[in-house]
Order: sequence, then C-alpha cells, then structure tokens
Amino acid sequence: MFFSHDPATLLSRLLSVMENDVIPLTTRGVTEGNKVFGAALLRKSDLSLVLAETNNETENPLWHGEVHTLKRFYEMGERPDTKDLIFLSTHEPCTMCMSAITWAGFDNFFYFFSHEDSRDAFAIPHDLKILKEVFGLEPGGYRRSNAFWNSVWMSDMLVSIDADHRAEYAIRFDGIKASYSEMSGTYQASKSDNSIPLN
Repeated sequence: MFFSHDPATLLSRLLSVMENDVIPLTTRGVTEGNKVFGAALLRKSDLSLVLAETNNETENPLWHGEVHTLKRFYEMGERPDTKDLIFLSTHEPCTMCMSAITWAGFDNFFYFFSHEDSRDAFAIPHDLKILKEVFGLEPGGYRRSNAFWNSVWMSDMLVSIDADHRAEYAIRFDGIKASYSEMSGTYQASKSDNSIPLN
C-alpha cells in the first residue's frame, strides 16, 4: 500500500521513531501532567524523520499528540507537502485528531495502540465514548480506508511480515508496551493535579 518500502523495513523504522524520538518526549511530557499520546512525521521517500512531538494538553486541551504535532509542523519555516509524508500516531487517533489529519491533507496514518488499548490498558476511554455518544459508532465503526486516507494498525503489519522478522519485532513491541505502561502509571498517579477537562 505504501511507497517502495517493504513491510519489514517500514515497520522497523516506525518502531525506531517511537523508541528513539517519541517515547523520550512523551516521558518528559507525562512528568508535566500530559497524557501518553505522541506522533511523528516521516518522509515517504527515505523514511527520514521530519518531526516528533507529544501531547501538550496542560497548555491547551486541544493539543493532543497528533494536533500538537500538526501545530509544530505548520510552525516550521520550510516543510514538505503532507502528501509526501507518513503520519505516525502512537495511539489510534480520536475523532478530533482524525479530522485534523484529514484537513491537513495526509493520505495515511499508522498507529501502534488501538482505541481499545487506550480504554483498557491506559484507562483513557474518551475516544470510544465520543465515537459512541456523538457519532453512534461502536469500536471500529469508522472506515479505516476511505476517500481521504488509509490507516494501518501496526499490529496488523507485524502479522504480515516473515516469521524471522516477526519474532524480532515482537520483542520490540513488548518493549514499547512496557515503556508506555510505565508512563501510564505516572500519568494516572498524577492526573488529579492537572486541569485537563477529560483526564
């Protein structure tokens, strides 16, 4: 579906950006009271990193990881066309973030954790509640491929690559999950101290 990169190479690069760029930013952000969501932009051509960011809801409740990344992207003096970029989201974007990705002209997004993970593993159920209450949609009810973009759950990528790489990458998946579990514990322990409306 995406570009000239084989699935193993693309998945490895996405994991590396999470491990080396997004997680350090999010670790710091969580200590400041922000949620565990982050995002990054990579060039489709060579998978080089354009920008990594994280949630900044303590400054503005609209600065979800994805929207804050877009804010920073549009503050750049020179920037690539969004059609030439991969949008990486640590968590399946909420409806606001999906809309922002769409309005910015991206034709894709990849995500590591699902909406159900946000609810069950991170005790942040708002994405699914909004889908249900506002749009009447059950989990997974939106169209993951549509006229605007295609979305890819990185777990689906994992099962599609060869067994040798799959075993190696599964270890990396577990490491990322452990990092986010630790950050989630920090966030949950301190969230009563912040002023985020939906914490």
